[in-house]
Amino acid sequence: MPGTLYLIPSALGDAPWAHYLPSETRRLVCQLSRFIAENAKTARAELKRLEHPLPLREIAIEQLPEKLAAADVERLLAPLLSGDDVGLMSEAGCPGVADPGALLARRAHELGIQVRPLVGPSSLLLALMASGLEGQRFAFHGYIPVKEPERSRRITQLEKDSRRLDQTQILIEAPYRNAALFQALLTACHPDSRLCLATDLTLASETVLTRKIADWRRQTPPELDRRPTVFLLLSAD
Repeated sequence: MPGTLYLIPSALGDAPWAHYLPSETRRLVCQLSRFIAENAKTARAELKRLEHPLPLREIAIEQLPEKLAAADVERLLAPLLSGDDVGLMSEAGCPGVADPGALLARRAHELGIQVRPLVGPSSLLLALMASGLEGQRFAFHGYIPVKEPERSRRITQLEKDSRRLDQTQILIEAPYRNAALFQALLTACHPDSRLCLATDLTLASETVLTRKIADWRRQTPPELDRRPTVFLLLSAD
């Protein structure tokens, strides 16, 4: 029988594991000795934080190639076809959600390998939960263009789609470019649209603030530099 591919959520910051992970998830992770990870070094740090009972040198961690080819997928899933259980670890948050790993899960289904998601933090869902914005209809768009005028055009289109569909639009950016995206949203969006900034989720410095664009324009810009932030936009009716 094939093994099981466990999808393992990882910490969004440096909080102790008990602050963000159920004990059952930790128990299952600590039973595994084979892992696939976006970054082997940070995966080892996460396993150490979880107090994995095996010495780190005895844990096999395969690192995902930057460009995942079909041959890489077959190679990484081969131990599962031999009966081994394998954990797929996110760099932060949940594998396959704004994160590499979806192709592995897709191929695992095709090969008859059980794919089991474990409970843990997702910055996107935590941000949506706390935003007060439309939670029935939402779309995640990941990163949008960095350069102008492409970025402003994209923001304008997303705002139009939000109004037309009554849909929350969810964006992320590299933390060092957060301030630039924030200013672009203030410039391009309608004053009555609502913007939520969910920053440092699950950390002691966590903040989640939802304001109308007009209100954001009147206040001192928040400190977003190098702080992981989820941006959520809901257009006015």
